Amino acid sequence: MTLHMIKLCVGADSVTDLKEWVADRALTAMAAGLEPHSRHRTRMMPKRAEEILDGGSLYWVIKGQVAARQQILGLDAVQGADGISYCDIVLAPNVIETAPQPKRPFQGWRYYKAEDVPRDLGAQTGEAEMPEALRRELAELGLL
Repeated sequence: MTLHMIKLCVGADSVTDLKEWVADRALTAMAAGLEPHSRHRTRMMPKRAEEILDGGSLYWVIKGQVAARQQILGLDAVQGADGISYCDIVLAPNVIETAPQPKRPFQGWRYYKAEDVPRDLGAQTGEAEMPEALRRELAELGLL
């Protein structure tokens, strides 16, 4: 069964900020002759890696709401220059916007069960064309 991860997106004020950061990382990687994947370094390696690598995504919490996700392509054990072991979460280069879902702050990352994740925004409903601030406000009011 597929398992996802959820993490706070520190430093991004919007999904647009996240998309710009991911695009910049992809261009930098391609210029170096690498795949256009972005990586997110975290301290702990997930114990349930096999379930995560079975189609899981990293869901990003931006300004108190789950707002986007990126597919997880790999989990690499790495050792930093400080000698400490880390986990690099290898992410697909595309950021998929999700229906806004409120989420309280937490530290690190958490497992996120498939039945708890918000749906992807669909172009057929017109939500994807709505300004992000409007979607966020409508979600806070329980109208989206």
